[in-house]
Amino acid sequence: MELVSVDIGGTHARFALASVGADGVVHLQPETTLHTRDHASFESAWAHFAELNGGALPRAVSLAVAAPVGGEAIQFTNNPWVIYPGQLRERLNVDAVTLINDFGAVGHAVARAGDAHFIHLAGPDVDLPANGTISVVGPGTGLGVAHVWRDAAMDGGRGFYHVQSTEGGHIDFAPLDAIEDAILARLRQRHRRVSVERVVAGPAIVDIYETLAALEGRPFTPLDDRTIWTRGTSAEGRQQDVLAAAAVDRFCLSLGSAAGDYALAHGASAVVIAGGLGLRIKDTLMASGFADRFRAKGRFEKLMSTIPVRLITHPQPGLLGAAAAFHKEHAA
Repeated sequence: MELVSVDIGGTHARFALASVGADGVVHLQPETTLHTRDHASFESAWAHFAELNGGALPRAVSLAVAAPVGGEAIQFTNNPWVIYPGQLRERLNVDAVTLINDFGAVGHAVARAGDAHFIHLAGPDVDLPANGTISVVGPGTGLGVAHVWRDAAMDGGRGFYHVQSTEGGHIDFAPLDAIEDAILARLRQRHRRVSVERVVAGPAIVDIYETLAALEGRPFTPLDDRTIWTRGTSAEGRQQDVLAAAAVDRFCLSLGSAAGDYALAHGASAVVIAGGLGLRIKDTLMASGFADRFRAKGRFEKLMSTIPVRLITHPQPGLLGAAAAFHKEHAA
């Protein structure tokens, strides 16, 4: 089957022509990335993509959206677009539509991507299991959380799976030491309730950085999150700004703790770290205390040491997952 796969976030809308075989294997053509600010609506961006492809597109589309899916209108947090699901077939001139939360799409990508698209982070260095639950945790602008349940014996032996999107990034943040106590105290000055996403997401590096500066009594010039990440993850930057290096190291610790919590809550047989930030800092993650914090669950430390943690390296998991979700919904 032929379709258009779309992944819409706050800043970018990514499009790709896709084909899915009867076995569910997805083939993506090179993606086209458009800036949401350059288009008044999703329909305008769709028309632009159609022009780039000679005006004719497949009559099927799957949209992964960084917004809650449901109701009469989908409104984005970080861009002004509004999508009306009930009108998509008519407005896009298509016959079939799939709508899925963006991190739900990442869950489908985890289920469908080959072993070559994963690298080892912690625990046993083995492939993802064919049976059981896989927790998927993705730090980016926010913190995405989903889980995938697999059963290799079902679905005619092809391997059944089910993706469950969650709002797990909004559970309470649990500090483990005095530094994280200080981060929590700083955040609580602005937020009555501090969720994990306030600490384990890209923009959170600013509060981590400024908390460490306050603890050391250091004067500092306010920096944006991109600058801190750049300084804290490059060899030269870490030497020049030890505070940025310490902030990134602290972030990796907190991500390890959170990933371990989700694994316990989901009864996971494996964990996958996803999200744009996870891929960008993969080298830093592997050299950090992430694995130690993942295991540090008291009486369950031995259990945690048996859980493989892998990082998905597919360049466009949202597009891959959107296409896989379409096949799962419409193949029957």
